[in-house]
Amino acid sequence: MKPGVFAYHRAATVEEAVSVLAEHGDDAKPIAGGQSLVPLLNLRLSRPAVLVDINRIPGLSLLESAGGVLQVGALARHADVEHWPEARVRCPLLYEALPHIGHVAIRNRGTIGGSIAHADPAAELPAVACALRATIVVAGPRGDRLLPAEEFFLSTFTTAIETSELVVGVRFPWQAANVGSCWLEFARRRGDFALVGVAALVELGPDGRCERMRVACAGVAEKPLVAERETRLRGEETIGREFADFADEVAREADPRADLHGSEWYRRKLLQVLVPRALRTAFERARAA
Repeated sequence: MKPGVFAYHRAATVEEAVSVLAEHGDDAKPIAGGQSLVPLLNLRLSRPAVLVDINRIPGLSLLESAGGVLQVGALARHADVEHWPEARVRCPLLYEALPHIGHVAIRNRGTIGGSIAHADPAAELPAVACALRATIVVAGPRGDRLLPAEEFFLSTFTTAIETSELVVGVRFPWQAANVGSCWLEFARRRGDFALVGVAALVELGPDGRCERMRVACAGVAEKPLVAERETRLRGEETIGREFADFADEVAREADPRADLHGSEWYRRKLLQVLVPRALRTAFERARAA
């Protein structure tokens, strides 16, 4: 199939893009990489009257590491961040998750802002953003707003931004030296959407014991499922039991949808396998740092 009829507007500035979005409301959609929007257009699942091309807006491809934060512009391609040394050093969780997004061609065109704004609950970046407590920068008629990732994602393909607003960047905090991380996902084939994805963070105290565990899971709810637990782990046996107990808690909180690729039960079982495995890896990485 082919898209329905639409008007095309190429914006030169953020202000211009916001103005067009505000003028047309729900009938307008911004487009950048198009890796999510174009298939929806071709299937006519999305039929905007106006497409606002933001690819030529200067400054939105920013990659900057300073003041304890990675600032990633909305137009930065997945591949740009994937090959950015600062991402590997300062934000290992983000760096580890990026190669799992689609295929090389998709990562070369798809944008960070587009993936965040699309808010697919099975996607990697929303879960990573929630796990890291990232901040989403949104521009609108009244200026910029800063939205914590956990407040930004509301449900499937639904976010807290208004129709007149535009995602212009994401701020990922640097991972602290006493924090280990891991991204794990299970998909039918490399590049497919994950049936379940897990972003795990483990924080160690001064004595090297685990003090806090945090996970954000993809594919098991209408938005990234975030869970956190404070603990004082002792000994290898206790560590394994604590990780498994936390995984059981996460699986109970999940609300997965059954489809052709897996039942609700299957996805919960995947959580019970992947969450302890990711936490164990994050714990070992934190101790080795």
